[in-house]
Amino acid sequence: MNAANTLPTTAEATATVLAVPRWVNLAAHAVPVAVLPAGLWRMAMAVGIPVGFSGQLAKDWQPGLEASSYITLLTLVTEGLALMTLGLVRPWGERVPRWIPLLGGRRVRTWAAVVPALLGALAVTALTTEMFWGGWPADAGGEAPQGMAALIMNACYVPMLLWGPLVAVVAVSYALRRRK
Repeated sequence: MNAANTLPTTAEATATVLAVPRWVNLAAHAVPVAVLPAGLWRMAMAVGIPVGFSGQLAKDWQPGLEASSYITLLTLVTEGLALMTLGLVRPWGERVPRWIPLLGGRRVRTWAAVVPALLGALAVTALTTEMFWGGWPADAGGEAPQGMAALIMNACYVPMLLWGPLVAVVAVSYALRRRK
């Protein structure tokens, strides 16, 4: 690194990315892909495409300003959090980009990235595990999607089971790499 400047050169930034094992890079990029199908399924519901709910659930999730705004916000936040995993394998996860006011160019402390990532991985793993093996959507009774609608919903949500473990693996790799 240039001693007169605390910002990495292009070669140094590239070296950081090259230091990430290929499988870790693939795991980090798999996170937003794993979350995407559930978001698309929710957005279908938000715009009024029937997803299989019946009874009170169908009424509760009928498109409207409140329900559609909630679903859209949930989807954007979910995908945004999933995309943050890429910071664990990209230069901007090790050094704050220059264009960010006050913090630009500063080195990201390892544990400032690892602790939230591991806590998030734990929370997402607990949530998705509960969602699939804790009874949801079975606890919705006959109002939950059935038949082909249930198959499509499950196909969209099953990849989310990978979210927590993938983030944990990428975060541990980040911590080990940054420790060197």
